[in-house]
Amino acid sequence: MEASVPTANTPSLPESVLNHIPDTTISKTALSLAYTNLPLPIFHHSLRVFFLAKHLITVENTPTSHYLRHPDLDLLFIACIFHDMGACNLHNGPQRFEVEGADAASLHLHSHGISSEKRHQVWTAIALHTSPGIAERISPLARIVRQAVLMDFGAPLRDVFGADGYCQEIEVALPRLDVEKCLGDVVVGQAVKVPGKAPAVSWPNALLKAHLRDPEWEGVNPEFFGEEKPGRGL
Repeated sequence: MEASVPTANTPSLPESVLNHIPDTTISKTALSLAYTNLPLPIFHHSLRVFFLAKHLITVENTPTSHYLRHPDLDLLFIACIFHDMGACNLHNGPQRFEVEGADAASLHLHSHGISSEKRHQVWTAIALHTSPGIAERISPLARIVRQAVLMDFGAPLRDVFGADGYCQEIEVALPRLDVEKCLGDVVVGQAVKVPGKAPAVSWPNALLKAHLRDPEWEGVNPEFFGEEKPGRGL
């Protein structure tokens, strides 16, 4: 695949990826913000989540299909591309990284005139994407984003939706680049400096506790996948 020529607003990505980004100002600027500010492994992960979210919606053939069409495709894209935006320095505020990312997405949507109801859909999907059992039930968009995140980290959903081949295909265009270690290290690094970013019984808190138990550990954080085996999802 031939890589695109980067410009001030266009990441250097294969055309096969760029051609799937919604051709709207709100999504193109979101893509640029993510590319400029996120570590590359997390940026690639966020784009893969978007591709997988679209795949899930297509396979399900449920009422969530409106997220595949304009204007709601923008909501889906921004929920995915911003879901880990709290892991970048620009949005490293006092709240846990999920909330910081949700707030950043809401501000971006607001700056483009998106209604409060639609902003709330995206905010909820991002804020709860590491909250099992809640994200899956609170809204259709939150469920799709949560499931796409799990699928990118190798959850059984790959088998359920027959997506192993598709996941391998998008990982050629958007390499993983050890995203599990990168994301875990970023979340822990934030929490070490500001413990309030890792409240009790949260995914950041589990990562922080694992780090404090063995601060010399150099691999993927042992709690990255929670109680699941590595490769089986958060």
